[in-house]
Amino acid sequence: MLLRVVKLGKTFAGFVAVQDVTLSVVQGQVACIIGPNGAGKSPLFNLITGHLRPTAGQVFFRDQDITGRPPHTICRLGIGRSFQRTNIFPRLSVFDNVHVALLAHHKQTRRFLTPAQRLLQGETYTLLEQVGLLEQASAISGLLSYGFQKQLELGMALASKPDLLLLDEPTAGMSPQETTQAMALIVTIVRERGLTLLFTEHDMDVVFSIAEKITVLHQGQVLAEGTPVEVRRHPDVQRVYLGETP
Repeated sequence: MLLRVVKLGKTFAGFVAVQDVTLSVVQGQVACIIGPNGAGKSPLFNLITGHLRPTAGQVFFRDQDITGRPPHTICRLGIGRSFQRTNIFPRLSVFDNVHVALLAHHKQTRRFLTPAQRLLQGETYTLLEQVGLLEQASAISGLLSYGFQKQLELGMALASKPDLLLLDEPTAGMSPQETTQAMALIVTIVRERGLTLLFTEHDMDVVFSIAEKITVLHQGQVLAEGTPVEVRRHPDVQRVYLGETP
């Protein structure tokens, strides 16, 4: 089991954001978490990656307890992520964003004898090509389209060479065509690199066509979990989330 979340919970001043969530992801799996706005998807990702400390439960990565560890430690263990809102350096170029991420991963940010600009350039360009941003390498990141910014954030996440990739609504704000292209790119990269993917998404066409396992959150709790077919047939999911009558 690559990732195992056990009875995870988070309360903010009496408000329960995540409650008693248990789920697992196996190596090589494409898994998705769905749920309406406010269901607890982003807080759950923040708990897994150390951006929030849980009030209950545990998180295990490769059977190692990583509960409450700082984000940089969890990242170095092999968990990379993107955020619902893009998390880039808007004043830097596309190249520099990915370059800095690679330098940090390789612990080359404090090399005194070799200028940082000379290090890992080839690897940076290779990564930019893989995420479809080679032609935008010199562009200022903050001036990119939203879709390109999400691709850049993906490149920065991949720079940490993760085994598990967590993507929080990777197609939010995109047109249907952009959504299709973005998810096709993500799945291709995941397959080529042999990664495990856990993502959140509102587009049900994307979810049911790509995910091998789906976890449904409702009011911070797991409502259902299973294959796309099992989840689609689940009466509570049909009633609460899909808006269908069982």
